[in-house]
Amino acid sequence: MPPRPSRPLSVYAALAGNLAIAAIKFVAASVTGSSALFSEGVHSLVDSINELLLLYGLKRASRPADLEHPVGHGRELYFWSFIVALLVFALGAGVSFYEGIAHILDPKPMERPLVAYLVLAASFVCEAASWVVALREFRAVKGERGYFAAFRASKDPTTFTVLFEDSAALLGLVVAALGIGAAQVFGMPQLDGVASLGIGALLAVASILLAQETKQLLIGESARPHLRESIVRIAGADPEIRSANGVITMQMGPNEVFAALSAEFEDHLDTTRLEHCVNRIEAAIKQAHPEVIVLFVKPQTAETWRQRISRLAPHDDD
Repeated sequence: MPPRPSRPLSVYAALAGNLAIAAIKFVAASVTGSSALFSEGVHSLVDSINELLLLYGLKRASRPADLEHPVGHGRELYFWSFIVALLVFALGAGVSFYEGIAHILDPKPMERPLVAYLVLAASFVCEAASWVVALREFRAVKGERGYFAAFRASKDPTTFTVLFEDSAALLGLVVAALGIGAAQVFGMPQLDGVASLGIGALLAVASILLAQETKQLLIGESARPHLRESIVRIAGADPEIRSANGVITMQMGPNEVFAALSAEFEDHLDTTRLEHCVNRIEAAIKQAHPEVIVLFVKPQTAETWRQRISRLAPHDDD
């Protein structure tokens, strides 16, 4: 049985922190009248909903395969991760933009600014703690790749989504503090609304990046290169394989891979020995890579493989 998606500590840590922070921010926004604080409250509330959706996606994705879903339900996590990205944009960024514009058009002086600063400071500490947990989990899986390269290569949206959310939250708190401070120093309450626009811009950028990456996973992204190379190497080592031509893979979940192997067998094999060879290769590959949940082996010459794979020429439509 392939490993099921885990429920990373970062999701629980972010959920607990965001629920508490959202409540505090909304109370503080009602006391102070700060547009930036209200936007930050919406930001934390949206993040809380997102964590709940990720946990729901993890639960749904862990269901075993059945007749209607013979390769499992792993992609359901990708679907809910894409919904999370849409929510960040529609609710988080949308409400922040609306609140910012409304406050600029109808500016109101802030009351009790000290409350705002205390709430921002406490929120920053809580968000930083959650961010550290998410960063540790992300660093544990990123290997030697850079952070952005690891984000693009990641097959588990729970790790990079929470890290992105927490990073945007920390930057949003800084923007809110700068906007509130500038509104006080210059006596221009409109700057509080400008801070809301800045928070909205941060959320919009984060949501676009998240949507772009989860879209690639949702529509079908290949497994990591080292896994593809390992499958070909294991198959090629079998004495009754003349040549392991290549493999096509598709990521079905964070720990679930579909693979179709092209191989040329020795000519002397009869049907029984051919079946035994296929079973032997499948067992060896699944032992080395439990995440390979389905493996098809297609008897094929190297020339036929090259002709067919040439039709899958790489392209860039981003």
